[in-house]
Amino acid sequence: MPLKKAIEVIRTEAQAIKDLAKRIDGRFSKAVDVIAKCKGRVIVTGMGKTGIIGRKIAATLSSTGTPSLWMHSAEAVHGDLGQVTRNDVVIVISSSGETDEIKRLLPLVKKIKSKIIALTGNQKSTLAQYSDIVLDVSVKKEGCPLGLAPMASTTATLVMGDALAACLIVRREFKRENFAFYHPGGSLGRRLLLKVEDIMRRGAQYPKVKEGMAVKDVLLAITQARCGSACVLNGKGKFVGIFTDGDLRRHLETDRKLLERKIFEVMTKNPTTISKDKLAVEALQILQDKKIDELPVVDRKGKLMGLLDVQDLLKAGLV
Repeated sequence: MPLKKAIEVIRTEAQAIKDLAKRIDGRFSKAVDVIAKCKGRVIVTGMGKTGIIGRKIAATLSSTGTPSLWMHSAEAVHGDLGQVTRNDVVIVISSSGETDEIKRLLPLVKKIKSKIIALTGNQKSTLAQYSDIVLDVSVKKEGCPLGLAPMASTTATLVMGDALAACLIVRREFKRENFAFYHPGGSLGRRLLLKVEDIMRRGAQYPKVKEGMAVKDVLLAITQARCGSACVLNGKGKFVGIFTDGDLRRHLETDRKLLERKIFEVMTKNPTTISKDKLAVEALQILQDKKIDELPVVDRKGKLMGLLDVQDLLKAGLV
């Protein structure tokens, strides 16, 4: 019985979304146009369960380049209406379109002369009559066994809000970099914004050794720098290779005199490198693909600029 009911609810809500797609017409295009040309902010308001959906719609719009905020319909008539100006667009959400708090709010918004976009299931409601644009989010069936709790209707409303946001992203030519700007604190922001130069080791933070140095002296330099490798320079200061823990392990198996060898004999020549302006997430991909732990950072002429260690990516929260 529970599984049957669960499947029934899912199918009911899926059907509500399919039905919603059939109603995307000129009114929807007009809504996108009005919001895109809005000189103020998009104010989203509603009550109860649809109000919760409204919060999500406002949050999605804000994070994708459309300045937006949530306003509780009941609180609006107790002072919060002061947030609304004639330059704003007000999205009002109500399945019935006859919610008391919203009916009290509508004449006031109209007096401010804000544009009103309705998301409602009742095209003949008070809300629809007050609105400049009406988007139909009606459903044939809710999904609730009692027929009382909003389920399919809130799903349809949420999807309509997502459709508006998606079209506005395209309309505004909103890019991944713009999205990252609004999400700098999360892992997504770090992946889209953090560059190699932001986290690479510089100066004394990593060892740079001459190619004629003995392996034992290079190991000491690596230990002192608390690093997993050393970048090798020739007599002219040109970057010519890297010596890593992996190199050490490989040569230790076959060379008993390894510690006395010159570093240029056992280093990795022409190692994989990266430029400082690359995204840190690109560096991570290279490390994973090559199965290595360090990436020398060089400029266009091959001059050594720094070193990126997998530990640096760990500290930055990318791994």
